[in-house]
Order: sequence, then C-alpha cells, then structure tokens
Amino acid sequence: MICDICPRRCHALRTAERGEGYCRMPEGPVLARADLHLWEEPPISGTRGSGTVFFSGCSLGCVFCQNEEISHRDFGKPVSLERLGEICDELVARGAHNINFVTPTHYAHIVIKLLEEHPLPVPVVWNCGGYERLETLKALAGKVDIYLPDLKYMDSGVAARYSDAPDYPQVAIAAIREMAEQVGPCVFDEDGLLKKGVVIRHLLLPGQLNGAKAAMDWVAGNFAPGQVLFSLMSQYTPWGRAAEFAEIDRTLRAGEVRAAREYMDNLGLDGFVQERDSVGRQYTPNFDLTGL
Repeated sequence: MICDICPRRCHALRTAERGEGYCRMPEGPVLARADLHLWEEPPISGTRGSGTVFFSGCSLGCVFCQNEEISHRDFGKPVSLERLGEICDELVARGAHNINFVTPTHYAHIVIKLLEEHPLPVPVVWNCGGYERLETLKALAGKVDIYLPDLKYMDSGVAARYSDAPDYPQVAIAAIREMAEQVGPCVFDEDGLLKKGVVIRHLLLPGQLNGAKAAMDWVAGNFAPGQVLFSLMSQYTPWGRAAEFAEIDRTLRAGEVRAAREYMDNLGLDGFVQERDSVGRQYTPNFDLTGL
C-alpha cells in the first residue's frame, strides 16, 4: 500500500515485509502487548481492566515517549488480521470492559477492516496521540465508541521541538472536534463505566505550565460541561531522548502539578487529575509480547 493515513501523508510504501515513511511499519499489524490494563482513567479501566492492544510504531516523534521501545525502536511481533480478532476475543473472555487500541493511527486501515468483519461486544477505544487526519477519522465513524486522544501542545514551536510536528495544534484541535461530533456527549453505564464519549488527555511537561493552561482553556471554551472529559496527567518521567533537552530532563515539581490542578478546578473542567506518585517506569507496561 501507498500510505497517507496520518497527517504526515508521506506516501510511503508499506508492504507485508517492511515499511518506509515516518511510522516505519509494514502494512499488516505489529503488536507488542495485549493484556488487561488497570492504569487508564477509572471509567475505562473499571474493576477488571481495559483490554489494551499495543501497536508498534508511531506517526509522532515525541522525544520523551515512555513507550519508546515500541514507538521508536519498533519492537513487536507481526500478527494476522485473524489473530488480531482472536486476541480481542480473548481479552473480552477474560473480562475486559472494552477493547483499547493503543497508538493505532498508522493501523487505522487494519482496525477498520477488523471491526467491519469482526464486531466486538464491548466498547471500542481509540487511544491515540491526537495527531489524526480527518479523512481517516471519518472512516472510523460508527466503529469507535470512545476516543482517548492526547492534546499535547497548543504551541507549534513546542510541538516541533518535542514531537517533530509543528502542525500538531491545528491538527489535534480539528481531530478532537471530529471525535466529539462522532460519538456525542459522554454516556456511562449503571456501573459508572464509559460506554461512549471523548476523554482528552494532557501530559504536563516540565516548564510547560502555560501550555497546559492553554490546552485547558481550549477545552473549556469549546465544550459544554459533560460533553467531554479532561484528564490532566502528571506521570512525566524523563525518558528516551529527553536527556538531549535540558529543560525537560527532570521530573515535575510539586508546584507545577499543584498550579495545573488548581487551574483545572477553577475552569470547572470535568475529568481526572493523575496523582503525582504515578511517576516512574513501573507504570509503563512490559513490552514482552504478552497475549500475542
């Protein structure tokens, strides 16, 4: 295939054996892990866990990525479309509240085909970096129940420096609007689990409190209460190439987390604030081909 799935639109040749272009992935799915995961937001993880399916490769280039073993170094195992369906069924049989496709952007064509041929009995979660092409999202309409995008940056210079994506702010804003239009306001079941909706994540970065405030301002200014949820994440740990950028080669200060939390409260945003003790490598899954 000649690929233009993501906003890079690099028209890379992706064959069964190898991939070119930004994501470096072949046409067929490459996975690193599939397991029940309890570290998502409470209405997604629930009591039994979210059935996470981690894809290898990524169309972003975040220098601090905690999943860099699979996003940048491409660790993973090729699986067939049939096997991917079996993996989803196995997670459902183990009690997964949902099937959570993690970093699926460059495999949208695979997920679309899977869900057309193999409908799932639980909500489908699209867990992504927010860097999505509108045409690709429109093809997912009616197939995804819960969108879980990042809103990483509102400044193109910061996006270019840390993710090699100067167009990230405008792309992510348009993408999140499309997601919200597709699935509508958040809907919960009788147990408080999310059945439908958008949860917008923002990872607080060292020295980027103003960026976090800008992201929260945009969400508060564009969505009514209850229309979307906002998740302020404070788990940042220097990782990957972060050591090359002195200003982010540290953990968050207590004052940064406190100020961001207070700003979110003052705006009245519905959602979640991650505890500061969520910092550390122990909160990153072991990418050891579990469940494949």
